[in-house]
Amino acid sequence: MKITNNNLENTQAYKSFNMEKTFLSKGVLIAMMILGLFSATAQSEAETEDTYKAFNAGLHLKNMHLWHGFVVHPGAMIATNLEFNSRDKKFNFGVWGGASFAGVDITNNSTGENISSYYKEFSIYTSYKFSDKFFIEAVSHNNYTGVEERGDGLHYWSYDITQGYNFVDLNFGYNVTPNTLLYLATIIGGGSGDFETQVDGSTKNSWTHYFEVKSKVWEKNDTSLSLFAGGAWSFITDKTFYTNNSGNIINIGATLSNKVNLGNFKLPVDVTAMWNPEQERTVLQVDFTIF
Repeated sequence: MKITNNNLENTQAYKSFNMEKTFLSKGVLIAMMILGLFSATAQSEAETEDTYKAFNAGLHLKNMHLWHGFVVHPGAMIATNLEFNSRDKKFNFGVWGGASFAGVDITNNSTGENISSYYKEFSIYTSYKFSDKFFIEAVSHNNYTGVEERGDGLHYWSYDITQGYNFVDLNFGYNVTPNTLLYLATIIGGGSGDFETQVDGSTKNSWTHYFEVKSKVWEKNDTSLSLFAGGAWSFITDKTFYTNNSGNIINIGATLSNKVNLGNFKLPVDVTAMWNPEQERTVLQVDFTIF
């Protein structure tokens, strides 16, 4: 997902502008953390302690990793998360990490040599549910696969638009029915190459929007089928983060959710068929929820 730009000028104005975007990205996460912590401290004492779990973790095993029409990693990987949840279940704050079992080839910028690099990601997320229908979330994505292998320095807290692997999006979700979700995501501050280079060499942030509709259309016992469709566009530039040129439909597919009996244990499994019409890419992802 890296998009490089060799025409940027290292001016004092650019540094100042980039610093403002960094503060904006961090500010979104901090503001939502404060909102959630306020909610957590204002809860009723009526609930018993044994029913409330403030912290939990998760573990998923997948044959590949998909995200908004992207094949983020084409091989088997493991995903984990650790999160805090408020007593009223409205606020959560957590970290999500992914690591692969096999590498992909990365070209070193200096030597031109291909080097195998394992998928590595450590992202931060937070969300707040205003009601059973409406929620807001922010995610600081940090996919640092191949950063050092290609010869770049690893700077986890850098949101420089040219470094290509750190960005924040602000997202809204609304359940129009119990089975249908409308989801809008917006990348803020030009992160990870979400910008268009102008004729004079300056950059204009795209502020790319991604909109998805997902609906459960069939269910029986432990099995259900959901359909989804998503597209991306920008009101500011022709280029978007998700597409090669202008806005387009990029994510169409279906997910079959089931529970496989393993003795006395039921293992949740999601099988997703995804088609990206712009990239002419069709894949099948299998996701096992271990816990």
